[in-house]
Amino acid sequence: MDIYQKVFQTILDRKANPEQGSYTTYLFEKGKEKILKKVGEECTEVIIASCMDQKEDLINEYGDLIYHLMVLMAEEGITLEDIQKVMEKRDQKTHNLKPERKPIENL
Repeated sequence: MDIYQKVFQTILDRKANPEQGSYTTYLFEKGKEKILKKVGEECTEVIIASCMDQKEDLINEYGDLIYHLMVLMAEEGITLEDIQKVMEKRDQKTHNLKPERKPIENL
């Protein structure tokens, strides 16, 4: 079992069997809105760490984001296998360049 599967199994276990003092349990008790806020916060921290060119901080922020995404996945009933299937489909595609989006114009 790789570390992602191990962490995800722990998250699923905390959802099914809440444990006093567990941060994961706390997130599930607070609900989807709290989980979404944490995902957004971690996304922002990844962006900031990337701009600062501090690799160690960026790696830690990636870990935080991945963890919170896994909590959101568990909340939504999405599994790692679901994501793996999507990634496998994407891996099969070649020459899939999408046209650039139109620039946003201020009104």
